[in-house]
Amino acid sequence: MPTANIRGATIVYEVLGKDGPWVALSPGGRRGLDEVRSLAKRVADGGFRVVIYDRRNCGASDVVLEGTDSEYEIWADDLYVLMSQLKALPAYIGGASSGCRLSTLFALRHPEAVRGLLLTRVTGGRFACERLAENYYGQYIRAAEQGGMAAVCATEHFRDRIAANPANRARIMAMDPQRFIATMRHWAEPFATGSDLPMIGATAKDLGSIRVPTLVVPGHDKTHNRATGEKAGRLIPGAEIHVIMAEDKDVDLAVEDWEEKEGELAALFIDFMRRAEKRAA
Repeated sequence: MPTANIRGATIVYEVLGKDGPWVALSPGGRRGLDEVRSLAKRVADGGFRVVIYDRRNCGASDVVLEGTDSEYEIWADDLYVLMSQLKALPAYIGGASSGCRLSTLFALRHPEAVRGLLLTRVTGGRFACERLAENYYGQYIRAAEQGGMAAVCATEHFRDRIAANPANRARIMAMDPQRFIATMRHWAEPFATGSDLPMIGATAKDLGSIRVPTLVVPGHDKTHNRATGEKAGRLIPGAEIHVIMAEDKDVDLAVEDWEEKEGELAALFIDFMRRAEKRAA
């Protein structure tokens, strides 16, 4: 699988499709590109070139646990550089959950590089903020406090990152635990302070400034509830809101339901982008 050096990190990526407008799709959580390959293949079969990739600290890409921006801002800027290297801009930028945050930040930081947005499972509200702050950062802070970087390497997520890319162990072990803890606390800040925002990482003013065609597909669980997605969609001028799931579930996550809806979601993406291309032409 090809790799690219993106701002000091080796990033694993894949391109599906040989012609047509460019699209980048990012998964939720810290999942790798395998999570979106099937959806990307469906979109590519609809006449698009689709980039999927392992974000830094995810999949088989390098672990680089530092940065003054939030983690999803770092991911957004990484994607911009990757797509620039591939000469794939402007492009449709999309993703689910953390990939949705990444995509939104991409549009806010690099508006000239975006043809349109495909936002799925928007994240917001107190429950999501508290849960994600713990899942993404809190558990690793405690591991470093109790057992240093060796304990961080032993956690499930970073153990898997080392298995996928053995050089990651040396990178993690070389970090000063106190610096690592400070970075994790800094990256957790937007979650600690973002429960009153319409979505994590973006204010109402931010969303109102987006001027590209936007498709919003709300989620249906406690981390990505339907009301959050609909509210974010209403704040983005001209956004189309499509509800796939009939009602919210009283569960933290309902990822498996989306596997059953993958064909419908891909068809929505393809139709939306085809219409956007016709309007642009």
